[in-house]
Amino acid sequence: MKQAVILAAGLGSRLTPSVGVPKPLVPVGGKALILWALQGAERAGCEEAILVLGYCGDQIQEFVQRHYVGPLRCRFVLNPDFERQNGISVLAASAYVRGAFLLLMADHFVEGTALERFRKRSALQRGALLVVDSRLEQVLDREDATKVRVQEGMVVDIGKDLTDYNAVDTGIFEATPDLIHALEQVVASHGDASLTDGVRLLARHRLMWAEELGPYFWQDVDTPEAYAEVQRWIQRKAATL
Repeated sequence: MKQAVILAAGLGSRLTPSVGVPKPLVPVGGKALILWALQGAERAGCEEAILVLGYCGDQIQEFVQRHYVGPLRCRFVLNPDFERQNGISVLAASAYVRGAFLLLMADHFVEGTALERFRKRSALQRGALLVVDSRLEQVLDREDATKVRVQEGMVVDIGKDLTDYNAVDTGIFEATPDLIHALEQVVASHGDASLTDGVRLLARHRLMWAEELGPYFWQDVDTPEAYAEVQRWIQRKAATL
């Protein structure tokens, strides 16, 4: 798996007003979230990152070009419809995707070791895989989390409003063009699509796998409380990062 798609187009309305910069540029542990995401793609063994930009896209692109010094080739793609759901950002990258790809959220902090699993195995041939976290007691904002029901290694349902669930969505995916095709179908029938919509459609066709995150840390950095939680974790782990 040589490519990563990183979604960095959204408004980040729950956090951005309190920090004064676009959410992908929020510094945690002295490093912008977008740089942590790029570092994660490196650890997964990717060679190219496709960054989908929208809100404050020029500012984010300029920042990455100035501050990212790693080995990834960075391609910047504009989603002019960034106020629509996040599946549209995945579709914005579709022209550049070749085969299986890693899909990450620029506003999620993920412990880098968790992504090394993708370096060590063959890429998916069909469908998609979602990394889930079943440690529900540790989820900071479970009400806002995207809930997942997993059975025998397959996603069988997903959504923020699920009442019968046993894991949450971490925002870490391995996907094939099947996910893009699923999102295209949802847009064709509903005019818009979230990533969750695409996952749900693949799940109906038994093409959506789930894999446990394991003992690693992750956090959707979408509130001041979540931001503080990541800062505390980084301070504890600073010597090993």
